[in-house]
Amino acid sequence: MKNRKVRIIFVGVGSMGQCAHLKNYVLIPDCEVVAICEIRENLGKKVMERYGIKNFYKNFDDLIEKEDFDGIVASQPFTRHYVILKEILKAKKPVFIEKSIASSVEIGEKILEMVKKTKAFLMVGYHKRSALASIYVKNLLDKFKNSEEIGKLKYIRITMPPGDWIQGGFKDLITTDEKLPENIEFDPKPENINEEDFREYIDFVNYYIHQVNFMRFLFGEDYKVKFADKSKILMVVESNSGIPGIIEMAPYKTSFTWEEKILICFEYGYIELSLPAPLASNISGKVKIYKDKPTPQTIIPQFPPISAMYQQSINFIKAIKGEIKPPVDAEEALKDLKIAKEYFDLLKN
Repeated sequence: MKNRKVRIIFVGVGSMGQCAHLKNYVLIPDCEVVAICEIRENLGKKVMERYGIKNFYKNFDDLIEKEDFDGIVASQPFTRHYVILKEILKAKKPVFIEKSIASSVEIGEKILEMVKKTKAFLMVGYHKRSALASIYVKNLLDKFKNSEEIGKLKYIRITMPPGDWIQGGFKDLITTDEKLPENIEFDPKPENINEEDFREYIDFVNYYIHQVNFMRFLFGEDYKVKFADKSKILMVVESNSGIPGIIEMAPYKTSFTWEEKILICFEYGYIELSLPAPLASNISGKVKIYKDKPTPQTIIPQFPPISAMYQQSINFIKAIKGEIKPPVDAEEALKDLKIAKEYFDLLKN
């Protein structure tokens, strides 16, 4: 694989499949998208022509029988990950899926068991972990924790108000008037939850599982949910070593901007991270560092205009080549669903 391009196949080329993933993979120099599989035949063939992909399949079994490939990108609704992974994991190749790993802890545990039986890995799409600004902040946070040059870590706050998360990212989306089959299969809901509560839980996972995961990324350790605000604005957490944190969900909303922010507080300073909208192209995050000692100063580093989605695609290719580990694997992604369940149980009880 060192002397050739990494061969990728795509299973599903709907809106996120095209605009969050495919258009990034075709730009990576050491990657080749060799085939796509899509049950909407006209859509699949139009996407194939647009991006110069050689082969199209309507059936996944035909694809894996005829194609030679190194990894699979399966951008599908997380509410049917178990349904699709039962078939896809049979190929025993590295697989990329969108967040979250599943629609419930129970289904996530089944998926983890399936992954363990293969020799490959499952990378879950938490693109914020691949952002250059996020990686910079994580490294700096760990450095400050070890050196205590601005004191001890005191508190982390993540704020994500609803806003324009697309930022024009669907402008080049290819569509057709084809409908998905009416009998398309979804993963079953847990038996111990009613339909209304399950829909509410799914909404929470869909909107905020990124922040649930990012909090662990910053802490560098596991954490527990301590309080769920009944207005559904605040989730209060505490890391295993006792550091408090808050995830602010919808304290306000914006019509035209995206204002996702992270504040990391030390005794004598802080780090601020602002992340761009998920589908914004060629935009990196912004970082501000304040240090109150030995002399008060503010530092604002600069980053190249590389989107987190593009860098995430590069990271999947690197993981396939064995150069890095997946930023988020199946085992860690399951922890996110367990945190989501902790929060939801507190919210309801």
